[in-house]
Amino acid sequence: MIVTPKVWHFVCTTAHPLGCEQNIKDQIDTISVKGTHDNGPKRVLIIGASTGYGLAARIAAAFGFGAATLGVFFEKPSRKTRVASAGWYNSAAFEKLSQKAGLWSRSINGDAFSNDARNCVIDLIKHEMDGPIDLVIYSLASPVRCLPDSGMIIRSSLKPIGSPYHGKTIDTDCDELIDIDIAPATQQEINDTIRVMGGEDWKIWVEALHQANVLAKQAVNIAFSYIGGEMTWPIYWNGTIGRAKQHLEETAAELRTQFLTYGLRTHVAVMKSTITQASAAIPVMPLYLSLVSQIMKKKQLHESMIEQQYRLFHEFLYRKDQQLPATDTKSRIRLDLHELREDVQRDCKALLTRVTNQNLAEVTDYLTYKREFLQLFGFERQNLDYHADVDINTQFDCLVL
Repeated sequence: MIVTPKVWHFVCTTAHPLGCEQNIKDQIDTISVKGTHDNGPKRVLIIGASTGYGLAARIAAAFGFGAATLGVFFEKPSRKTRVASAGWYNSAAFEKLSQKAGLWSRSINGDAFSNDARNCVIDLIKHEMDGPIDLVIYSLASPVRCLPDSGMIIRSSLKPIGSPYHGKTIDTDCDELIDIDIAPATQQEINDTIRVMGGEDWKIWVEALHQANVLAKQAVNIAFSYIGGEMTWPIYWNGTIGRAKQHLEETAAELRTQFLTYGLRTHVAVMKSTITQASAAIPVMPLYLSLVSQIMKKKQLHESMIEQQYRLFHEFLYRKDQQLPATDTKSRIRLDLHELREDVQRDCKALLTRVTNQNLAEVTDYLTYKREFLQLFGFERQNLDYHADVDINTQFDCLVL
């Protein structure tokens, strides 16, 4: 069938299989051109491996260090005339290209919050990998969590705390600025967001791996986070999602203490803002990303997801001098410091005062934002004919729970 992008406000509901495969090839090329190194991880578990930073970390580990990777995700395959999700096509492409390169990889498509997923992962490590996991990447961005023991469904909220939020963002469906008004979260919504997006599940994973003797001593254990600049704080860092990220940091501290004698190296890695399926759905982020990327490119500070992962692995986690990673006072690894430079944030605020629907394309980097947003789903690539029929029924060898 012919696949075209269908955008609804802040999401794209279709994906192009060949475009997604090209996206994976591009990220692999970015890593492969730098060569394969032998001072990194050998067996990697990525929880949340099909899109965004989790997928980029999987590529960086596999094609930068030759690591065996085990990925967990929850994606939709195609059904009759309905295309699969971008994450499904991404994962199919990764499996195809990693096997072509002679790299061991396995994937599990199921609810990463579930006991079934953990049990399946542990079984695979014990019976198919040649040793325990030495790197855990936790990169879940689900808005919903089913508690594994009770079956209770909990939903997160993207809301301010304490007072209503009023601001502007860009509707990527209409390509125009819109006003947004969001009521403050209730205490229950704050608590629920922490349970979905905080560190509770991360800790459950680490404890389960340790108890099953499939987590190596002195393994590295990383969860991804974001802080952002003051422009985003009312709806992000000072909002419900920020509380969840702060709980993630508290959990990291607990895990460092709990596994101190085991040598587990646990950190939260704070990444710079970038266009992902998750960030595109956060109120204010489309506008902020259009502003900050414009400024960072002019200052030659911009980094893509895969470039950040390369820097994370080589400058922090697996340094040639074998030194421990530099961290801030809260033991966080900071890859966002260029974004948070005073001059970058000052220029963002100045640009914001000038933006209108009439000058949106000139004042901001929105046209690039929109193109890269659609590229997440395999569209807007110059090397593909989007008028041609394509087989949407991409299948690959993964365990489905």
